[in-house]
Amino acid sequence: MQFIDQAEIQVIAGRGGDGMVAYRREKYVPAGGPAGGDGGNGGAVWFVGTTNLQTLLDIKYRHILKAPEGERGGPKNMTGAQGKDLIIGVPCGTLVRDMTTDTVLGDVTEPDQYLLVAKGGKGGYGNVHFASNNNRAPEFATEGKPGEERELLLELKLLAEVGIIGLPNAGKSTLISVLSAARPKIADYPFTTLIPNLGVVRREGGDGVVFADIPGLIAGAHLGVGLGHDFLRHIERTRLLLHVVDLTSLDPRADFDTVQEELLAYGHGLPQRPQILVLNKYDSVQTEDTDQLAAPFTDVNLPKVIISAASRHNLETLLRLCWQGLDQLSGVYSLS
Repeated sequence: MQFIDQAEIQVIAGRGGDGMVAYRREKYVPAGGPAGGDGGNGGAVWFVGTTNLQTLLDIKYRHILKAPEGERGGPKNMTGAQGKDLIIGVPCGTLVRDMTTDTVLGDVTEPDQYLLVAKGGKGGYGNVHFASNNNRAPEFATEGKPGEERELLLELKLLAEVGIIGLPNAGKSTLISVLSAARPKIADYPFTTLIPNLGVVRREGGDGVVFADIPGLIAGAHLGVGLGHDFLRHIERTRLLLHVVDLTSLDPRADFDTVQEELLAYGHGLPQRPQILVLNKYDSVQTEDTDQLAAPFTDVNLPKVIISAASRHNLETLLRLCWQGLDQLSGVYSLS
């Protein structure tokens, strides 16, 4: 499946139907008066959150989404049929922005959440509305109003409580694959992961927590270098970050600093997001001295854990830190 997380589209609500000029023409009613009905309102354009979609692929190539117009009013004061609303399903996590005004119209984050993005035009009045003592047989009606028309930018930001970040080949995909049922592509070369992967990790006696494996960040990601520029937005909704560092790297501390600098440069609240430092690939280092392995990070004021995702070493400790961090953010965690 192709992962599309941005789409530019045009939405056009339906035009209202015109009012009608008509008169009563009944037998034995010589002065029946006006009887032209109103036009029907045009259809509106709505987005609705759905769990059946994971990307914006279905929308990206439609370009123009147009709702039906309202029908013209009829004789005998009959109102024209209203244009049917156009309802478009979008993945949960879709942010909708008006490209002309650069304003956010809404954020679809829940299943069955509706967002009105273009109002339908109001139907015109039939001539019955314009009858008066001075004009008992008006010969005019009003036209229907055009529906709203907008150029929209849709941005999909994954909904995950825990984001897994780090340089390419730090072991993020392996970690999410052993913690959850996710099965990302794993290999020993950079940029194996080309799209974010989601996995659900079950808490003991609790609900599942969504983890997101974010494609590898590199220096300059916030400027569009590598893959990070396209996927940094997916970290924005996470509550907790697992920063995975490869202990077999030539300079693990430099790797850590590189990603932190990218978060700082990108902004959007990411530098302040709670993090856990995950020192990975313990099974591949030359020493079992954990103090020595953690020494380069003594000045880093983050919870730290040394693991091996491949051999599943110390994953229980990692998950305990995750649950504690999430509970603290919810205000329910106690140190007792």
